[in-house]
Amino acid sequence: MDTEELSDWIHDHAFDEGSEKAERSTRLVMWITAAMMVVEIVAGWWYNSMALLADGWHMSSHAVAIGLSALAYATARKYATDPRFAFGTWKIEVLAGFASAIFLLGVAVMMVVGSVERILQPQEIHYQEAMLVGVLGLLVNLVCALLLGDAHHHDHDHDHGHSHGHGHGHQNEQHEQSHTHHHDLNLRSAYVHVIADAATSVLAIVALAGGWLYGWSWLDPVMGLLGAVLVAVWSKELIVQTGKVLLDREMDHPVVEEIREVVEADQSKGRTRITDLHVWRVGKKVYSCALTVVTQDDSLTPTEVRNRISVHEEVVHATIEIHHR
Repeated sequence: MDTEELSDWIHDHAFDEGSEKAERSTRLVMWITAAMMVVEIVAGWWYNSMALLADGWHMSSHAVAIGLSALAYATARKYATDPRFAFGTWKIEVLAGFASAIFLLGVAVMMVVGSVERILQPQEIHYQEAMLVGVLGLLVNLVCALLLGDAHHHDHDHDHGHSHGHGHGHQNEQHEQSHTHHHDLNLRSAYVHVIADAATSVLAIVALAGGWLYGWSWLDPVMGLLGAVLVAVWSKELIVQTGKVLLDREMDHPVVEEIREVVEADQSKGRTRITDLHVWRVGKKVYSCALTVVTQDDSLTPTEVRNRISVHEEVVHATIEIHHR
């Protein structure tokens, strides 16, 4: 048989098309963050503010991590049709999100070390000047958050433009749960970095205001410690989310039971059961599966099973093994 005769059974493995808007927004935010990073580090050192320095230090890692996110988008797009990637290149983006979360955790450690040093060895702080830089940093972070937030909503609206085209009943909470699985984790990692920046900018401003108005010099390093805790919590959440995808821990997703339901639904010609099922994500909102079916229905074929599964448009690739008994 030639390729033309096999065309109905051949498909590419580019399961996730990516987001050009997210890539452009991430690249722009990377350059804005890098510029503000330089300003805050220099100002924090010059005005002797630990809270401002902490904000600048972890902004430096944010610039690297957001740059990594932008690079991941470009790399995933470049190799999208490369046959060496068995299930496409989407996980390059997830891997970048995981690396960004590790960067974020490292920043939290740096903030703790720096803040403890300032508690043990207090130094004079130029409050007014440092506050001006902190306010500027907050404004920049808010602009970056708006850019990435707009890209997220554009991608989310695009996701909801697709309907599954099937009439089975689901619990509303299952739908809400599944929506959380459809986030662009690479974009989310960049967004978390920017939000962490904004939060530490707010803490820096509060600390500097307290020191300037009430002489609470201890507030500056204490806010640095509080910022470190917030950053660590956010990084842990991101590590868990991206780690689940990288390790293919998706067997608690509603789509797993949906596959079981449609394959085992028709028992008129004999009992049919799935004895082995593996489901994993190959894109933000699409899945691949491999399953073994044991059946008393002598007429059941892989094509019939595939047709049953096809009512769930999120399942884009299926490997089926059938045993008749």
